[in-house]
Amino acid sequence: MPIEIPAGVTINVTSENVVNVKGKLGELSQKVDPEIEIAVEDNQVVVKRPTEQKRHRALHGLYRSLINNMVVGVNEGYEIKLELVGVGYRAESQGQLLDLVLGHSHHTYLNLPDEVKVEAVTDKRNNPIVTLKSCDKQLVGQVAAKIRSFRAPEPYKGKGVKFVGEELRRKAGKSASAK
Repeated sequence: MPIEIPAGVTINVTSENVVNVKGKLGELSQKVDPEIEIAVEDNQVVVKRPTEQKRHRALHGLYRSLINNMVVGVNEGYEIKLELVGVGYRAESQGQLLDLVLGHSHHTYLNLPDEVKVEAVTDKRNNPIVTLKSCDKQLVGQVAAKIRSFRAPEPYKGKGVKFVGEELRRKAGKSASAK
């Protein structure tokens, strides 16, 4: 399946099999296995494999997906929203520093990479929402997973850091003994 190149996105494949994708939101690069061939022809990127071996088929799908994610990232970008569920849970962002209050005895600080933009919104009567934006899908997902790991949602009350729209499996908890 060829990857369509949108307007404003340029793709360059070097002799060392490194794919560089440049767009309005940034620039990304990915080294590709030397056995996989990448060709840019008439506004499309075509990924070709040498044989039908299982390894070549796997690499073909991997690099096609990675290049597609880079094209979408530099053109539209990726956004992940996290919701802090719990009494007294707060989030505040000062530049690239995220300050989280997650029910511990101390504040949790996370220094974010320059490629990730963070925004923390706290409305009255609503849970705080942390929004992460970046052109690198892998990086924004990794940062979101790191924030979630500070206080993963627990199954009884549902307190913790969860993705917006995520359905949690809830447990019933203890029930009174029948006499």
